[in-house]
Amino acid sequence: MKADQRVLISGGGPVGLFCALLLGRQGIPVRLFDVNDELQADPRAATTHPATLEVLGKAGLVEDMARVGLTAPLFQFWDRPSRELVAQFDLALLAKDTAYPYVIQCEQFKTSKILMSRLIDMPNVEILFGHELTGIEQKSDRVTASVRTKTGEEKHDGSYLIGADGGRSTVRKQAEIAFEGFTWAERFLVLTTTFDFNARLGYSYRNYFADPDEWCNCFKVAADGPPGLWRTVFPADANASEADLMSDEAVHARLQKFFPGETYDIVHRNLYTIHQRVASTFRKGRVLLAGDSAHLNNSIGGMGLNGGLQDAENLAEKLTQVLNGGPDNLLDLYSLQRRTVSIEFVQAQSIANKKQLETREPVARKQTLDDLARTAADPVKAREYLLRSSMLSMQTRAAAITLNEAA
Repeated sequence: MKADQRVLISGGGPVGLFCALLLGRQGIPVRLFDVNDELQADPRAATTHPATLEVLGKAGLVEDMARVGLTAPLFQFWDRPSRELVAQFDLALLAKDTAYPYVIQCEQFKTSKILMSRLIDMPNVEILFGHELTGIEQKSDRVTASVRTKTGEEKHDGSYLIGADGGRSTVRKQAEIAFEGFTWAERFLVLTTTFDFNARLGYSYRNYFADPDEWCNCFKVAADGPPGLWRTVFPADANASEADLMSDEAVHARLQKFFPGETYDIVHRNLYTIHQRVASTFRKGRVLLAGDSAHLNNSIGGMGLNGGLQDAENLAEKLTQVLNGGPDNLLDLYSLQRRTVSIEFVQAQSIANKKQLETREPVARKQTLDDLARTAADPVKAREYLLRSSMLSMQTRAAAITLNEAA
């Protein structure tokens, strides 16, 4: 592999780092830029689905993720007004479909640390923190990235540039790729607490509470070790001020309203604007998009980072082939495969997940919960449901897409 075939990557989160690892292991020179001075301790995106564990397992990462995370084969749906368990799904039903019939709750920053531990000794991979990509220029045989550092402006040439730089992607904007979709009116409020919902209330490590007034997600992460932490996610009034929503009085009142009579030590709180967007293409010339720079969705069901890590594997495989003399249109196939499943699965499923929890009309709400209960009680229907929610059917669909579908 020649030095002039170096791949540039913008973004040092898990998706960018995974791209760097997969390409670097093939002997490809990689130079990754990240605007931050070090890895970010971002607690978001903990759930890693079976389909993504298959991708990460091939890269030899799952054992370390299990060591620092939590293995969770079960998830539950609850009716919040009645406090009744509606449905419980056990990923063990997928034991014949995958080597990983469970999820691993491994926070995003831990995944990044694991990836970095593999990258640090790879001589063909450069990780440059404190480097902000500010512009790109494409030519027929290369792409040039303009990068701002503490010491001044730099220019870096590469064969291709991967934008893994998040929802506000500079790469996507510089390439003039549209980001199609919408933004939800309400925001998501995330409160993390030491309160043990499993020991005190019998909840599984992953829980979804349906409520016509205020739904909730509640799940456990390992944090720095036993006993771990629990995250709760609520919808937040779009018209309320951040100060009002995040005040001590407000966050404690919200938890007391939903889980009354308990004492909560809140160790982390955050407020997010939520988008449902997909880039109009994941490839424009020598610029490629992966992860949040290519697609954003609400977090119910935990599909965002999973989709990004799956992007990385698909892209790294095809880009390696191209750099080794394979046809350039493999990168068009990457864009078609990953964009199609981002729309057909991630967007559709995450929107459906939200509607499922927030349905207000009484008859429709009862029908939704009854359908969930019947699905969970029927092993055949439950397996079909799990194949989709675990993203296994999404990966099967992606692999079956050919360029003929674009015709």
